[in-house]
Amino acid sequence: MKPSKQSHPSEENQEPDFEQELAQVERSLSSLKERYTQVQRDRSLKSEYQQHLNKLNKNKHQTPEIKAELRQIKQQLEVLEINLESQLFSWGSLKEPFWQAVRFGGMGVIIGWILKSCTG
Repeated sequence: MKPSKQSHPSEENQEPDFEQELAQVERSLSSLKERYTQVQRDRSLKSEYQQHLNKLNKNKHQTPEIKAELRQIKQQLEVLEINLESQLFSWGSLKEPFWQAVRFGGMGVIIGWILKSCTG
């Protein structure tokens, strides 16, 4: 006799949810790896631009070409700074803590009103 395997409908319903969650975690990990690679690349570029900028600033004979190159390097450094800063914070990373703060802050206000009405 073969042992009969009894499965509950709730267990079958959980499997697709688990697969969806696993796929979401894999996408998040892939996105995180891409961001990390981009941050590393931007940091390296920033370092190179800083060194080149310092080298050009030390040059005593600044021609219009050198001044134009300095302006371009400064603009590129600003763009890199913005990219590096924006990669640290995004709405996706702040969404869950934000809603938790709203939920628990709201509950705190309600509890405070209840306590005030009980004591007052």
